[in-house]
Amino acid sequence: MLKTMMRRAGQCAVVAAACLMMSAQAAEPIKIGSFLSVTGPASFLGDPELKTLEMYVEKINEEGGVLGRQLELIHYDDVGNASSARNFASRLIRSDRVDIIVGGSTTGATMAAVPLIEQAQVPFISLAGAVVITTPVKKWVFKTPQSDRMAAERILADMKDRGITKIGLISGTGGFGSSGRTQTLEVAEQMGMDVVADVTYSGSDTDMTAQLTNIRNTKGVEAVLNFGFGQGPAIVTRNYVQLGMKLPFYQSHGVASDSFLDLAGSSAEGLRLPASPLLVPDSLPQEDPQKEVVQNYKAEYEAHWDSKVSTFGAYAYDGLMLAVRAIEKAGSTDPEAVRGALENIQGYVGVTGEFNMSPDDHNGLDADSFRILEVQNGEWKLID
Repeated sequence: MLKTMMRRAGQCAVVAAACLMMSAQAAEPIKIGSFLSVTGPASFLGDPELKTLEMYVEKINEEGGVLGRQLELIHYDDVGNASSARNFASRLIRSDRVDIIVGGSTTGATMAAVPLIEQAQVPFISLAGAVVITTPVKKWVFKTPQSDRMAAERILADMKDRGITKIGLISGTGGFGSSGRTQTLEVAEQMGMDVVADVTYSGSDTDMTAQLTNIRNTKGVEAVLNFGFGQGPAIVTRNYVQLGMKLPFYQSHGVASDSFLDLAGSSAEGLRLPASPLLVPDSLPQEDPQKEVVQNYKAEYEAHWDSKVSTFGAYAYDGLMLAVRAIEKAGSTDPEAVRGALENIQGYVGVTGEFNMSPDDHNGLDADSFRILEVQNGEWKLID
């Protein structure tokens, strides 16, 4: 009798220990890793991205977390340096043992980290724009911004609607500008349009008058497109006006923020670019499925940080919400289960657009998710 009681007590102890272990595991936070360009030349990307992640991780935790567990954000500032991004990605994977990574402000930082992430088999949602991030499809890599190819398609379609078929192209030589140039050249050829002038500038250039003069002196140019981000596009915009150029002028989505308007000043008047509706939420029709999402994000961000919202922070919002949705759908943080859930997300209405992922599409957006905006009286106005 005594032996039986002791045996049962031992069994109960084992069960109790197992329950305690399961409870402890369930109480462990879900680790969201991130490497972002919070400071440095790409801080206009990384700063609002980090602020967005911090704000919504806090909000989600206050509302009970995910799967009954709190979220823990572990982030590093790569200062826009690809080598640093790779090192931080390695630290997130090997030392911090994160469950998923939402980050990569720039294409260069993202692509530097991709081989490590693919090898480690950790789900990764990039916040950078170039088409090479998800084309060809990489099993563990996803992204939230529209690609530079989509931006080229949207811009050139708007030009064609205006009867423009001959383009002067100026682009940055960095990863984003270089990829955007390649995509623009390919899309223009497919659409039967001619890039009759093709010039570039480096990130250290402080005056692009010579490149723009080259375009101005090229016979047949009907409109000008600048593909780049950072300080360069604002310099190009000011030089464009200083040279008295009157042709229709376009920028890429790489400068879709109010901070660009501050940098370019009155020189930006009349230019067009593709962007998410975040810059013009009140202009959306009431039946637009994005209207409420966009308005809520804008209001919450600006109230929390007392600063203007940016489309780059919205990429982080969509990245985090897609991660949360995938973890909830998977019912765990098992990497393969989360990756599979991400790959099959359909109909998620985010700030950037409606995401419809698939095994063949790890971005889930199309060119129509871009809206064409024009600067009128110093403000963004919805054109299409």
